Amino acid sequence: MKSAGKASWINTLSIYTHPRVLGMLSLGFSAGLPLLLILGTLSFWLREAGIDRTTIGHLSWVGLAYSFKWLWSPLVDRMPLPLLSRLLGRRRAWLLLSQCVIMLALVGMALTDPVVNLSHMVFFALAVAFASATQDIALDAYRIEAVALELQGAMAATYQAGYRVAMILASAGVLWIAAAVDSSAASYDYMPWRFAYLVMACCMSVGIVTTLIIREPNVPVNTLLSENEQYAQRIIAGWNLNIRLARMLVWLYGALIAPFRDFIVRHGRQALLILALIALYRISDVVMGVMSNPFYVDMGYTKDEVAAVSKVYGVLMTILGAAVGGLLIARIGIMRTLFIGAVLSAVTNLLFVWLAGRGHDVSGLVFTISADNLSAGIASSAFIAYLSGLTNTAYSATQYALFSSVMLLLPKFVAGFSGQFVDAFGYEAFFITTAFLGVPVLVLVRLAGKARFEPQVKAPPEMPVSRQMNKS
Repeated sequence: MKSAGKASWINTLSIYTHPRVLGMLSLGFSAGLPLLLILGTLSFWLREAGIDRTTIGHLSWVGLAYSFKWLWSPLVDRMPLPLLSRLLGRRRAWLLLSQCVIMLALVGMALTDPVVNLSHMVFFALAVAFASATQDIALDAYRIEAVALELQGAMAATYQAGYRVAMILASAGVLWIAAAVDSSAASYDYMPWRFAYLVMACCMSVGIVTTLIIREPNVPVNTLLSENEQYAQRIIAGWNLNIRLARMLVWLYGALIAPFRDFIVRHGRQALLILALIALYRISDVVMGVMSNPFYVDMGYTKDEVAAVSKVYGVLMTILGAAVGGLLIARIGIMRTLFIGAVLSAVTNLLFVWLAGRGHDVSGLVFTISADNLSAGIASSAFIAYLSGLTNTAYSATQYALFSSVMLLLPKFVAGFSGQFVDAFGYEAFFITTAFLGVPVLVLVRLAGKARFEPQVKAPPEMPVSRQMNKS
């Protein structure tokens, strides 16, 4: 029995040797690298360069590109790229294009001193944001289509591992590299930041090489997609349009309207409640996060201290929190874990009020980062599980892009005013306010937990897919 159990564990672990599962480690790294380079790490650079907090807060709006990616996700999901799609396939073509743009834009950021030309820095940061959001869309679609259902867990695990490693490199790694070559630690020097960002641009080659090596997934035509397009064809046929225009409208219906209509049909009147919860769930963490790095600088923490405590140790605590969240979901369910995560995310922001009163205190920073990142991991684990349950596999890429966009839109917009708030009222008032932003989230989680998400809107009788719209 013991040897049989051991063999079973070996067989289970062997799924991580699957070529596409291993490939997700590198692709996850490629997806995780750009985000902090245009948000947290960039805000540290800008603050050290003497850029005021109000401007830094406004520049966090470049991250809104991730919030609007649902607008062009149907194009990435269904439109082929000239030449590249023929050579590589639809998913790999979009991956390669976006990765190359990220690399070039990071080079542009590295070659720009924000003190001399802040507008150029904003332009290159926007280019990184839009290309990175596009990469996420293509990568989500590839991850869903590349392997069978039994390997999806392994794909998600290796993706998260690569993503977290990249986040450490893009935060702590950049700070360590800049500190190592900084000969004038007492004053701002552009050259260490230039070198560090050039290294980050070179690191994007990991994803580019992987994209060239992996194989395009072979995806059969989905029945729901074809039936929805047939429904659109029957409607548009009565409009007496020319063939080319009619075909374009059918394609637009299948790409733009059908994924969102499917969500409304399945959830009916509860759809607004769901979207409100998605829009607000991470608001406490996101708004607070924009000012965290400027806060560390103003409290006198060095690059090495922030890199070690916040960017390495903090990420490890986030991974631990995600594991705890997974256990809680298994024991008490998604909605209860979602509620616990929301409570912890709001309450731990108050620890930064305590830390602000202590000044430069590394032990206090370790304690605060431990609690904050552990709670963030629990909340993220529950939230990802919740979003996954809302997605229809027929429109995974587009619907997941919609949910992740809604998740960031309002928090990123509000976060853009964080610098002005700190300048006007101070850090303590800011952290207290971000904690209270989590109160409406608790109400929404309770309402969503009580709601029964059953279809309330009936599909037209001509549409034969109405029986397939039930929530899985």
